[in-house]
Amino acid sequence: MAEHLDLNAGNKEELYLSLVPQIKALIGNETDSVANLANVAAALKEAFHFFWVGFYLVKEDELVLGPFQGPIACTRIQKGRGVCGTSWETEKVIIVDDVEAFPGHIACSSLSKSEIVVPILKNNSVIGVLDVDSDELATFDEIDEKYLTRLCLWLGSIL
Repeated sequence: MAEHLDLNAGNKEELYLSLVPQIKALIGNETDSVANLANVAAALKEAFHFFWVGFYLVKEDELVLGPFQGPIACTRIQKGRGVCGTSWETEKVIIVDDVEAFPGHIACSSLSKSEIVVPILKNNSVIGVLDVDSDELATFDEIDEKYLTRLCLWLGSIL
């Protein structure tokens, strides 16, 4: 198991290309979902210095807060509510450049300015979402979508 991440990459894409294999090596053969999601959240936060990185997991009819890194967060989110609930309902990645402009945005922190939410699918059903917030506007783009989607596809296969 790795004890640290090698984060000496240049641009954002190079950092993802360096980080994703390290995350997979960090998890290795670990089968505990909580441990794995916690390490993924920590690695993403450490690598990119995002404001908040975490997971919401589908439990019955709502998303329930899972492992995360950052300030305290909303505990439960209904399907179709906010960015996370909408991503769950539509089974699509949602990038929001300005969370204040997103209809029905749930403000867990007034410091959050932009957000990306990526659904995690297993057997063609959403089992959770990866939620990443920035304290700057328009932080996320197609590079984040590409690599976070790949990461979530992999997570869906191991959870």
